[in-house]
Amino acid sequence: MAIVVGIGGVGGYSAQIAKAFGATVIAIDVDPVKLGAIREHGASLTLNPREHDLKSLKAKIVEFCNSNNLPVSEWTIFECSGTAAGQSTAFGLLTFGATLCVVGFTMDRVELRLSNLMAFDARALGNWGCPPELYPAALDLVLDGKIDLAAFVEQHPLDAINEIFGQAHAHRLARRAILVPQS
Repeated sequence: MAIVVGIGGVGGYSAQIAKAFGATVIAIDVDPVKLGAIREHGASLTLNPREHDLKSLKAKIVEFCNSNNLPVSEWTIFECSGTAAGQSTAFGLLTFGATLCVVGFTMDRVELRLSNLMAFDARALGNWGCPPELYPAALDLVLDGKIDLAAFVEQHPLDAINEIFGQAHAHRLARRAILVPQS
């Protein structure tokens, strides 16, 4: 089972990739629009952490696992939000034998009790980008229709770059922006 925290560009594709590899996907994000979009593209359960404290969020996941005969341990948790709150949520979801994959980046400091890794016999690892040798396999997932890029991108004219960057910086874009030169 894969739990993806942060369903932006990276998290949305992470959820689709996990689904393509056979995982049951749980998506967590504060944006109901992003949760709705990923529900249509592979997430079996979507949760908004603004509607649950950490304890009830974890309880919802355990309840979902129990009702679907899924393991309540050994989860793979992908932190893709790149926010301190998202990282705290992802770390707080650790359970026995879990793996926490930190993919999202933030300069903010996050206070954690690292002993939870020991107590849960869990592990944490990080990732920065995709090695070029994995590009062909990633492209195959798209070409085989297992990953839907089109639903998660929007095109804008290149001359609107300042406006689009402003919207991106203000977190007002629901999809990834692609800037296209005008002829």
